[in-house]
Amino acid sequence: MSLNRNEKAAVVSEVSAQAAKAQTLALAEYRGLTVEALNKLRVDARAKGVYLHVLKNTLARRAVTGTPFEVAAESMSGPLIYGFSEDAVAAAKVIADFAKSNDKLVIRGGAYAGKALDANGVKALAAVPSREVLLAQIAGLLMSPVQRMAGVLAALAEKRGEGAAEAPAAEAPAA
Repeated sequence: MSLNRNEKAAVVSEVSAQAAKAQTLALAEYRGLTVEALNKLRVDARAKGVYLHVLKNTLARRAVTGTPFEVAAESMSGPLIYGFSEDAVAAAKVIADFAKSNDKLVIRGGAYAGKALDANGVKALAAVPSREVLLAQIAGLLMSPVQRMAGVLAALAEKRGEGAAEAPAAEAPAA
């Protein structure tokens, strides 16, 4: 079904709004996917906060004009599904994970931080742990020296406690 001019303008403004608040764009070719598979992909994307939409490429190019995703405009050809996410890795992760289990979804490219990504770049971005995992790893690294220091101090206190307990026992028979 063809869109009229007002509907096209509405689509462009909606996608522009998503692009304005997103950090990552991932593009994938969906040729040959069943409706069930596409719906499963959309449900996964929605659960992870990814805006996933099938767009006409001309409308998508207009929507990303003037945004950091404009660098991916040359990759926008063929039947594509566009994934925008505020989380730096969410869009790439959703599309890459789905592509692992479904060979008909082919990663075409994307954009992150004003740089165009090829398919391998999107896969590499998808391999980066999520923000929550990275924060947990940093917290673990920060706590590690403190835990070691506490262990050393506890061992030192225990050793001094044993030495203090032996000293009175040794003095008692000598007195």
